[in-house]
Amino acid sequence: MKIKILLFLIVTFTVIGVTITAFQKKMGNEPWTSKQLLDPEDLAKIINEAKSNQLVIFSIGPSAMIKGSNDIGPAKDSGNLIKLKQELKKLPKGATIIIYCGCCPFEHCPNIRPAFSLLNEMKFSNHKLLNLEHNIKIDWINKGYPTIK
Repeated sequence: MKIKILLFLIVTFTVIGVTITAFQKKMGNEPWTSKQLLDPEDLAKIINEAKSNQLVIFSIGPSAMIKGSNDIGPAKDSGNLIKLKQELKKLPKGATIIIYCGCCPFEHCPNIRPAFSLLNEMKFSNHKLLNLEHNIKIDWINKGYPTIK
C-alpha cells in the first residue's frame, strides 16, 4: 500500500512539474512576445505581393525553405549564431527581420531561442518569429506558400 501511495505521489508531482513548466513558457518566459509572432499566411502574402524586399528573412534551422530567405543554419550551433550576428550587423536596428526554423514545435526547437535572444540583445526593434505551430512542412509547404525552387 505504501508503495502505491509513493508511486501516486511521484506521478502526481511529475505531472504538476510538467504543467508548471508549460504554463511558464506560455506566460512569457520566451524571448518573444505574442505580438512578435508572425502568421505564416501573412508572410506568404507579403512575399507574393513582392513586398519581401522590405524585409529580411533568416532561416535559423536545418534548411532554408521559404522563398527569399537567407540560410544561416541551426542557431543552436555557436558558429551559426556568430554567422547570424555578422549578417545582422549589416542591417539598421529598425529593419524588418523575420526568423524561422520549422524543425519542430516551438517547445522542442533548439534554434529559435538563441536567435531571437540575439536579436533582442542587439536591440533590433522590428523583428518577428514566424509562427510555425507544427513544422515547416505542415505549416508552410503543405499550404502551398512560396518556397525556394
